[in-house]
Amino acid sequence: MADIDIRVTGRAGRITLTRPQALNAMSYDMCMAIDAALRNWREDDDVALVILDAEGDKAFCAGGDIAELYDTGTRGDYGYGRTFWRDEYRMNAMIFEYPKPVVSFMQGFTMGGGVGIGCHGSHRVVGESSKIAMPECGIGLVPDVGGTLMLALAPGRLGEYLGTTAGRMGPDDAIFAGFADLYIPQRDWEGLIEMLESSGDPAVLATHAQTPPPGELRAMQAEIDRHFGGETLGDILTSLRGDGGEFSTKILAGLERNSPLSMACTVEMLHRLRGATLSIRKALELEYRFTYRAMEKGDFLEGIRAQIIDKDRNPRWQYADLTVPAVAVSAMLQPLGAEALTFEEE
Repeated sequence: MADIDIRVTGRAGRITLTRPQALNAMSYDMCMAIDAALRNWREDDDVALVILDAEGDKAFCAGGDIAELYDTGTRGDYGYGRTFWRDEYRMNAMIFEYPKPVVSFMQGFTMGGGVGIGCHGSHRVVGESSKIAMPECGIGLVPDVGGTLMLALAPGRLGEYLGTTAGRMGPDDAIFAGFADLYIPQRDWEGLIEMLESSGDPAVLATHAQTPPPGELRAMQAEIDRHFGGETLGDILTSLRGDGGEFSTKILAGLERNSPLSMACTVEMLHRLRGATLSIRKALELEYRFTYRAMEKGDFLEGIRAQIIDKDRNPRWQYADLTVPAVAVSAMLQPLGAEALTFEEE
């Protein structure tokens, strides 16, 4: 396939995204190719580890390829999107639960669907250009591909902050928030990959790791925790509005651009996950409840129209006054019954 290069080199199963002109956006066919390769290598004794990387300087993977999702959804065909998300989430879970080391090298933008393949492995490498984010609330979705698990596990209330604001994490921030493990200068990546291929041993990575330049999140933690600690989106907005400081004003301006329904559901999802026994499958099953309904009942199609298709940056969101009733959140997150996301061992 032209968009992805899958092969075995030495002791390593290699998966390289080859769509740099499209910021390595993840199509359904690419997702299924990764799924098939992981299944093939799981029982292959010649493959000691898996390496995920991507061509180009700008992005490891800037997200899912949403053009087809929009095209089918606007014609009233919600089945394509539901199948895409279902199969993508199953692949995300496979990476998280994989019995062999999975090493990802994430340069440039790693967002949305890119987080789902790059941030669930055992050895997640970032470099000086890395920018990781979950920007889904800006297009009427919620952080998905297992992202809610990492957001729920992030220190303090960073999860609510990163999930609702789409804040971008540099290398230090990504490690601090739990989206990456190691900072290694990008000039070393090519040689390291060759060592991984020949040895099949990811221990070589630790000997090349360095301390990244300081990020922003550590210094912002106390203020984030103070404002994002409420039970609902409304509580968060009330805290920010009552502050009046530069930090709060800037954050509020960002939140007011995003889908209120998506943000309210994101906050609720993180609270539910923290109150349960955390697992990748629970996170993905909860995310799928939202994405299954996102086209028909959510703001997804309007978000794509405003941001990607018409580019007017003026989405007509539901609950545009930012007051989202609890019943609307419950409706998006209620169990799907027979349509619930399942996994192969169940």
